[in-house]
Amino acid sequence: MKRQHSLEAKIGRIKKQLAELGHFRPGSLSKQYNVCGKPDCRCKATPPKKHGPYYQLSFSRKGRSKTKFVRREDVTTVREQLRNYRRLRELVDEWIDLELELSQLSLQEGG
Repeated sequence: MKRQHSLEAKIGRIKKQLAELGHFRPGSLSKQYNVCGKPDCRCKATPPKKHGPYYQLSFSRKGRSKTKFVRREDVTTVREQLRNYRRLRELVDEWIDLELELSQLSLQEGG
């Protein structure tokens, strides 16, 4: 019974953290540099000075892969949203583990 209360308290803390998490989004952010098609451009020099950086968000949702360009001024916000998503996944995984243990205890106690 004591273990059950401990598990329920941990689950309660996880729920509180989830509620306070803030905005989130799945994916990963990459920084890219490009070469254009203009023959006399600086990106074709030796050594080349490529255009960029450009930021691209890649993610999968409902079985479909997507990519979106991210404006430079939005990179900090997107990075925070990505961190929040990783934290969401960690908390949900921890919650599932606790619920599995709680379910097993409930079955052992006959209820």
